[in-house]
Amino acid sequence: MSTPKPEATLAVNGSLPRHRRTYSIGELARMFEVTPRTIRFYEQEGLLAPERRGQTRIYHEKDRVRLKLTLRGKRLGFSLAEIREVIEMYDAMPDGNARQLKRLLEILTDKRSNMERQLEDIRLMQRELDDVEMRAREVLERLDQN
Repeated sequence: MSTPKPEATLAVNGSLPRHRRTYSIGELARMFEVTPRTIRFYEQEGLLAPERRGQTRIYHEKDRVRLKLTLRGKRLGFSLAEIREVIEMYDAMPDGNARQLKRLLEILTDKRSNMERQLEDIRLMQRELDDVEMRAREVLERLDQN
């Protein structure tokens, strides 16, 4: 990882510069164990917006957080549209607000009910496989006795 690169920004009091950490695409890829291609894809989808210096992408802390939220959302089964919606709400109100939290809860409730339906489908399929296996074994046993 590289050391923080100074970029002049106004501090809270409006006068003192502070350092802001930037990242290369390779650093983010290693940090989150994804490929640079994955990061470029999320950029194409509008989930990341790195600064450009010629051909070089410069990612800021906001991009790192967005990538982290995106990857977490994917692991939880969120669609890219749902991830984008949550990230846009986060950008609009970083500390959260009632509307943002209610929408997140709606998405989570929907994900949970989908998972419960999938689990029931899997259980049903297992019972059907067990039944087919049992009948196949019975037939095979009768064939072996003849």
